[in-house]
Amino acid sequence: MTAPSDFNSISELDATLVFRVAYDGSSYSGFAEQPGQTTVAGELRRAIETLLRRPIGLTCAGRTDAGVHAVAQYISVPVTDAELALTRRRWLRAMDALLPKDIAINEGFSARFDARSRTYTYRIADRDARPVLSRGAVWWHRYPLDVDAMAAACPALLGEQDFKSFCKVASAVGKPTHRCVMRAEFGHEVAFGEDILTFTIEGNAFLHSMVRTIVGTLVEIGMHRRKPEWMREVIDACDRTAAGPTAPACGLTFMGVDYDPAELVVLD
Repeated sequence: MTAPSDFNSISELDATLVFRVAYDGSSYSGFAEQPGQTTVAGELRRAIETLLRRPIGLTCAGRTDAGVHAVAQYISVPVTDAELALTRRRWLRAMDALLPKDIAINEGFSARFDARSRTYTYRIADRDARPVLSRGAVWWHRYPLDVDAMAAACPALLGEQDFKSFCKVASAVGKPTHRCVMRAEFGHEVAFGEDILTFTIEGNAFLHSMVRTIVGTLVEIGMHRRKPEWMREVIDACDRTAAGPTAPACGLTFMGVDYDPAELVVLD
């Protein structure tokens, strides 16, 4: 196959292929490519470029930090008509062979800009006993949390507002920090027989470390160091120092992206 001279050329790249990706982020320095670091995007790029034998443009629905997992991350890759003709079976078999075992393409339009919302779930084991089988995907918080108090703080997060207080300082410089949160709620689930506290948040987009800093702030409330009303004060401050600590990456999982069904066409 001859590589196009300009792999972003609309005249040669006639369609966009979308893949759903799952990964265990424990071994990676986040999703986004970084010089000298092992990243999820770097591994995906290497695998796809090996199959197509050309450079690619790769876009994701939402970048995750070091150590964060994903069950339904979406990426998009502009392709030629000939590449689009490759069967789903061919793609899945090739990616299974070329990708590390902790990254998997489930199936395969910008993955980032056409997304209506993104959903994350943060998992916490708030008890004395160390989680065993679920330990790679939860934050073991040795002290019990007041879930009712944390839930009482969640309504302040809803709606479109400035979330600068929850953003890594360097990432907020000169950039818009308004986002819209549609859902923020606590629940419970059982993983490998272990009871896990869950915090699920859905928004149109998220700032760097936003979800983990929200969780760290909620935990301050759950530990009775702050009252639920404090959440409103933190948001209004628009200052990272006003919020709580950033929760560990291991408990965060990117759960999925919501798209307008009209934007996606499933290939045979």
